[in-house]
Amino acid sequence: MAGPTNGDPPAFEDLVRQQGETMRALFAPFAPALMGGGTAMTTLAEPADLQHWGMSAAKLQKMWLEFAGEQGGTAEVALAKMVDPAKWAVMFGEWQKAMPLSAWETQQKLWQDSMALWTTVLGGYGLGATKPDAAPELPRNDRRFNDAKWRETPLFALIHQTYLLLSEQLVAMAEQVDGVTPEKKEQIRFMTRVLTDALSPANFPLTNPLVIERTLEMRGDNLVRGAEHLITDLKRGQLTHTDPDAFELGRNIAVTPGKVVYETPLFQLIQYTPVTDQVLAVPLVIFPPWINRFYILDLNPQKSFIRWAVEQGLTVFVVSWKSADASMADTIWDDYIKAQIDAIDHVRARLDVPAVHTIGYCVAGTTLAATLALMARRGEADKVVSATFFTAQVDFEDAGELRNFIDDKQIKMLGNLSQDGYLDGRIMAATFNALRGPDLIWNYVINNYLLGEDYPAFDLLHWNGDTTNLPSKWHKAYLEELYRDNKLVVPDAMVVDNTPIDLRRIETPCYIQAGREDHIAPAGSVWKLTRHLGGTYKFVLAGSGHIAGVVNPPSSGKYQYWLNDGKPDSLADFVAGARETKGSWWPDWIEWIEAEDSRRIAATAKRKPGGKGDPAIEDAPGSYVKSR
Repeated sequence: MAGPTNGDPPAFEDLVRQQGETMRALFAPFAPALMGGGTAMTTLAEPADLQHWGMSAAKLQKMWLEFAGEQGGTAEVALAKMVDPAKWAVMFGEWQKAMPLSAWETQQKLWQDSMALWTTVLGGYGLGATKPDAAPELPRNDRRFNDAKWRETPLFALIHQTYLLLSEQLVAMAEQVDGVTPEKKEQIRFMTRVLTDALSPANFPLTNPLVIERTLEMRGDNLVRGAEHLITDLKRGQLTHTDPDAFELGRNIAVTPGKVVYETPLFQLIQYTPVTDQVLAVPLVIFPPWINRFYILDLNPQKSFIRWAVEQGLTVFVVSWKSADASMADTIWDDYIKAQIDAIDHVRARLDVPAVHTIGYCVAGTTLAATLALMARRGEADKVVSATFFTAQVDFEDAGELRNFIDDKQIKMLGNLSQDGYLDGRIMAATFNALRGPDLIWNYVINNYLLGEDYPAFDLLHWNGDTTNLPSKWHKAYLEELYRDNKLVVPDAMVVDNTPIDLRRIETPCYIQAGREDHIAPAGSVWKLTRHLGGTYKFVLAGSGHIAGVVNPPSSGKYQYWLNDGKPDSLADFVAGARETKGSWWPDWIEWIEAEDSRRIAATAKRKPGGKGDPAIEDAPGSYVKSR
C-alpha cells in the first residue's frame, strides 16, 4: 500500500492503519502479562490483525461523530438527560470544602500508608516478577476485584490496592469532619461513597485487566459494541439494565388475567379474575407507588403477589396510576389521597360490600396512612377492614440515604428541571440508581460499555428502568413537607381536602412490613409507624430490601422473616426478642387477613369482571401502565 505523496491527503487505508496502530498501542503493553507474552505480541503485529484494530477505531470514531452531530455538535445535552450535572456539582463542591484534603497531617498519613502498601504488595511478588506462581495475600479485599487477574500481576494488584487505600482514607476523613449539621455530615459521607465508587479502576478500560484482556482478544470489537450501548443510552437519556426487547406488558409480564373496571384522569382500577369457586367476602384494594409501575407486584406468574393473592381466594383490585404529563401540572398530594378514597368507594359500591382490605406500597403506603387518618376524622373508618403497609414511612426523621438529596438547593434545582408541570421519571431513576452505584450503575458500565456484553433478560430490571413521571407540585410538596419538615407525624400540621390529619386517630388493624436491608425506606424508619397508630398492629421484618423483601413468593424458598409477640419499644428490642421463620412472609399475611374476616362467598356476578351485563373498559394491564 503506497503512502500519500506531494501533500495529498492520506488514503482511507492509511487512516485506518494509523488509527489501528494508535488503538493497539494503548493495549499492546499489557499483552505479555495478560495473554502470554511472545505469542500474543506476534499476533498483534500481523497485518490482518492491525487492519481489524483500525476498523474498530474507525467505527468508534464514526459512531461518536454521528451522535455528536445529531446532538447539535455536542453530547452534553444527551448526558444531561441521564444525570443532573448541576446537582452533582453542588454536592461535590460542598464535599470538597468540608473535606480536610489539604491538611498536612492528612497528606503525611497518606504518604506513609501508601509507602507501606506499595512495599507490602511489591514485596509479595518478588523483585522483578511479573506473574507469580501464586498471587500473594493482599492487605485489602473488595468483591469488585475478586477476579484473579487483579492479583496475578504486580501492576493491577498495586492499582486496585492503592485505590482501596485511598477510598479508606477518604471515608475516614468524612467521618472526622466537624462543625457541620448531622444532615450535612451524612451528605458528605454519601458523596464520599459516590465519588470513590465512580473512581474505581474497574470502571476504566486501561486500569481494568479484564477489559484489557477482552479488548486484546477481540481487537477492539468489545469497545465498538460498548459504544453502541452507550450511544443508545445517551439517546434515550437512561442507563439500560436489561434487554429492552425481552419483555412486553401483557405478554410475558403483568399477565394475570383481569379487566379495567374504572378509570379517572389519575388512575385506572384493575379487577383480577378469580381462580377459586369461593372468595373471601372482603375484597382487597392495592395501592402501588406512583413513582413506579404497578406490575412490580405482577412481574410473572412465579413472582406475582397479585396472582398469589387471587389464588388465596381474594378478590383483588389494583390501582394503576397515570404517568404525569402536562395535564397533571396542578396535581397535588390531596388528589392522590382523594383518589385512594375514590377507589375504595368504587369497589364497595361495585361489589355491594361495606368495607375492603387495603395495601399501600412505599409512597402509596405513606399516602394510605393519611387516607386512613382523614377517613377516621370524617367518621368513615369503617370503610376499611385492614391496612397493610409495604416498606412505607410516615416518620421521616431517619428516612435513610434519600435525605441526602433533599435540601433547599436541591429542591430548587429539581423544580428547575421540571417541564410542563412534571418531573421526568429518568431523573428519579438516576437518583435511585446512585443509592446503589456499584450494582445499578458501574456494574453495567463495565459489562455493557467496556466489555461489550449483551444485556440480560431480567424482568425486575426491566421494571426498574420503566420510569414514571411525577407531578411537580406534588413532588416538591412531598419533599418539603414530609421528608424535610416531617409534618405528617405532627397532629393536625397537615390539612388534606380541608381536613386536618392526625395519625393517632387510625384504629384500623395494620400489618406493617419492613425490609431488613432496605436502603430506600430503612427498617428503623418504617418501624416508627407503630409509634403513631391508635389501634392494633402486627410488625414483620422481612429479609432483603425494598423490592426483594416484598416480592418473595413462598415457592422461591428465599430469605426469612422475623416476628415478635411481645411489646417491643424499638426496632432493636423487636430484633432482640424476635423469632425467625425461613421463607416468605406472605403465608403469615394471608393468615392475618383471614383472622380479620374469614367469610367466603361464591365467585359469581361482579366478582368475575367483564361478565354479562358488566362491560369492562379494557383488559388488564390496561393502557395507563403503557403510557410513557
